Amino acid sequence: MGTRLRTLICTFVCASCVSLASGTQYLQNSLSTKEDLLLKEQAHLAETDVSADNADTNALFLADPPESSSPSPVDGDASDLPTCLLCVCLTGSVYCEEVDPDMTSVPALPKETAYLYARYNKIKKITAKDFGDIVTLKRIDLTGNRISEIEDGAFTKLTLLEDLSLAENQLVRLPMLPVKLASFNANHNHLKTKGVKANAFKKLSKLRNLYLAHNQLEAVPMIPESVTILHIQNNNISTVNTDTFCKSNDTYYIRPNMNEIRMDGNPVILAQYPNSFTCLQSLPIGRYH
Repeated sequence: MGTRLRTLICTFVCASCVSLASGTQYLQNSLSTKEDLLLKEQAHLAETDVSADNADTNALFLADPPESSSPSPVDGDASDLPTCLLCVCLTGSVYCEEVDPDMTSVPALPKETAYLYARYNKIKKITAKDFGDIVTLKRIDLTGNRISEIEDGAFTKLTLLEDLSLAENQLVRLPMLPVKLASFNANHNHLKTKGVKANAFKKLSKLRNLYLAHNQLEAVPMIPESVTILHIQNNNISTVNTDTFCKSNDTYYIRPNMNEIRMDGNPVILAQYPNSFTCLQSLPIGRYH
């Protein structure tokens, strides 16, 4: 009886251990299977993402590049662009200095423009139409361009113009100038006496400052009595006469306004013409021996 009971108990215990071991093994196998499935699912998702990224990248490289919304550079000159886009426009004043793209002609000016500064551009010619409708102009500065031609009548309608600078250009002749001009600058051009009419300045009764230095003039032009400053240095002037500054028929004449005359850099020897300066308050600056 005792032996049977012990055998029965041992059998029961062994069966329980076998069952427990089988259950544990089953649970481990199940967990391993789930882990494998999870890893496979993650790998599949990763492959899908990589494929999608590659597709997007390929599409990006294969697609045509978008057109730029910014304006393309303008070739040629600035004649087709609005003046106040190229220049600085303030009330009554227009500043067009060293314009890019190149400015090769006088720009269309807003109405009521009184002051134009278009220095250091590549303007080559001034036509009669450039300033024809802008009668309010008081000052024009075209210094440092490439102007070689000015049409007759280009400035005649500018009855209010007081200051005109055409310095550092390529002029060989001067046009008719407006009668109210007070200051005129044509320094550093290619002017010769034959390109400056004898009466070019005669009627300019308000002219005070006249600059004709660094040209090729052979003689001093007729200078109005209103002029106070005359710069005519560095030309080809080789002689002066009594009527250049004074009046040969009036030995008592005194020129009332002339304060400064520069004639240095010319071949003329001023000491050879003493009677030419008797009416002046001070002798010209220049060569005397």
